[in-house]
Amino acid sequence: MADVVGAGLSDEKEAENDEKRGEKCARYRGVRMGEINTKDMAETLSFYQRQTVRKEQHDTPDSEPSLLRFMCAELTRGYFLEHDEAKYTERRERVYTCMRIPGELERLMTFGVFLCLDAFLYVFTLLPLRTFLALLRILTIPCCGLGANVCPFCNRSSGARLLQPAQVCDLLKGLIMILCFCMMHYVDYSMMYHLIRGQSVIKLYLIYNMLEVADRLFSSFGQDILDALYWTATEPKSRKRAHIGVIPHFFMAVFYVFLHAILIMVQASTLNVAFNSHNKSLLTIMMSNNFVEIKGSVFKKFEKNNLFQMSNSDIKERFTNYALLLIVCLRNMEQFSWNSDHLWVLLPDVLMVILSEMAVDVVKHAFITKFNDITADVYSEYKASLAFELISSRQQNAYTDYSDSVARRMGFIPLPLAVLLLRVVLSCVKIQGALSTVCLLLFYLGLLTLKVLNSIVLLGKSCKYVRQAKMEQKLFEKTPTAPPAKTASRPSKPKPSSSPVTPKVERPVTSITKQPMPRAEIINPVPSPVVKDNDPVESPPATPSPKAEDAATPPDSPEMKHRSPKKDLLEIDRFTICGNRIG
Repeated sequence: MADVVGAGLSDEKEAENDEKRGEKCARYRGVRMGEINTKDMAETLSFYQRQTVRKEQHDTPDSEPSLLRFMCAELTRGYFLEHDEAKYTERRERVYTCMRIPGELERLMTFGVFLCLDAFLYVFTLLPLRTFLALLRILTIPCCGLGANVCPFCNRSSGARLLQPAQVCDLLKGLIMILCFCMMHYVDYSMMYHLIRGQSVIKLYLIYNMLEVADRLFSSFGQDILDALYWTATEPKSRKRAHIGVIPHFFMAVFYVFLHAILIMVQASTLNVAFNSHNKSLLTIMMSNNFVEIKGSVFKKFEKNNLFQMSNSDIKERFTNYALLLIVCLRNMEQFSWNSDHLWVLLPDVLMVILSEMAVDVVKHAFITKFNDITADVYSEYKASLAFELISSRQQNAYTDYSDSVARRMGFIPLPLAVLLLRVVLSCVKIQGALSTVCLLLFYLGLLTLKVLNSIVLLGKSCKYVRQAKMEQKLFEKTPTAPPAKTASRPSKPKPSSSPVTPKVERPVTSITKQPMPRAEIINPVPSPVVKDNDPVESPPATPSPKAEDAATPPDSPEMKHRSPKKDLLEIDRFTICGNRIG
């Protein structure tokens, strides 16, 4: 009886197993024929499985965990990157951005270096001529002081300005250059070189770092000193006693240029010692110091404006390094009697300095743009901003000279470096006889030709960049004028007068040397309507624009105080505000 019952149960189990096998075969047959939907099936590298099938397999004793099943699962499991398409597309764009950074950055650097070169050549070529013209104007002052209303020689009224503001600034720059050059003759370059050479490697490394920090601090405060001198000398004054304030500002500017020139001389001497060292260990340490900038800059939060300031600082630093390398080569060639074979000895070290600086800039900017999600197209905007300033400074009624605008934008002040280069060149080359004078004249004409060609090419490139950035309209827009700052001199109290004050109507200036007028009054002059006594004045309805509302709102109102300022790239005036460069 027990055998009969056991046989019946085994028959029932076999029947159930046959039914399950039939269902599985039909299921797999339906998958192959496309009759069963595979969306709710787990996909592997070679087959589909339903979740129910997995549960059945787990229920059976054959599906126990084993090393073989784990290896099979690892070898056959699949995944789809397209399920997270946005993330991987962003990662690919970051790689493309890092690959584009070297080209875009070097284009910006090249354009900026040529802008600095244009401002630097201006000191040697056009500034002496402009200073000579200003001195010639001073010599012709007696012809206008004869009491006549109009001078018959220069067609100027006796009450007009004797010197225009641009001529005053040119005279001040020329006097500063002459005085600082005379003072630099009392500084012995050879003694300074041997004094630095006697120090140890660690001391020289510390000295070089201190000089870099001091150079940035001097550049930060130096242009403010020069701007204060220019404005004190050219601002409208009510009393003649106010002109005495120019004298302390002038001596302060001379003292600053002299100290900055000595600092650059010490920096050049330290670099010269590194070049002439036998084991080149100091030069290697100095070049490795550039990579410290990566640590101090990459892991900080940067916006487009901060990156623009850093780019301008890197342009100035690169041009300064080129000038220092030129001074080092001149001093070494002089010591070896201008032997051309020694130049090939210096060339590998010079290339190492330049290439290390380029590598550091590329790595630094690549990771800054990566960590802050900044595209590589931002460097085209930076070029357009620099080009816009160049075109604006070349207009007839510009606010400032281009060399001063470059100094404010990049922190590059050409006067101290020009004084030092003149001192080094004249000490290396002896000018004696008529032939040397003719060669010097030809060299000056060559520099003048290079300056003119460089300016023409830069203007052409600037127009191209501004046109590509669609910034032509900004050249003709009304710029909002800031409220006048309080000057140091006390304003004179206005005398009461019974007669009504009639506003002066300024005529458009036809000469470049005339006093510049505000751009808002020149470019878009608004004609004042002629109103008769009996005619009512009707103002046409105008739709208020947000810019007009901002201009109409007084600066002391609470709306302007709580409104956050929105800075544009063109509104950034100084690069030295960011503390990322010094630290």
